[in-house]
Amino acid sequence: MPDPNDSRFHETGFPSLQWEEDDLPTRPMPLHERPLQARIDNEMAIIAQHHARIALAIEKFWGHRDCVEYLQKLIMSGGHQDGQSRIGFKSEVVSALINLASLHQVE
Repeated sequence: MPDPNDSRFHETGFPSLQWEEDDLPTRPMPLHERPLQARIDNEMAIIAQHHARIALAIEKFWGHRDCVEYLQKLIMSGGHQDGQSRIGFKSEVVSALINLASLHQVE
């Protein structure tokens, strides 16, 4: 039972959405604060879930100069360049492709 004098609890009984100083070490880490590889892995998992073949192609190109160009073509054309017509990608896939293009660094 929450302490009624605790400043983190309001009349609703739910904790505040604001982080107290003592809660900072245990708060969930926002995506933009995660390590680079964890962010890349998260975006790749989204793409692999919906389009395994495209995820494999991105993994193959990752680290090369052509990778960002390939990602941009995917975003603009709405599909893989294998002759299959597509209507487009789901919004979470487009977001993941855009995020990967911004995270890509040529090795």
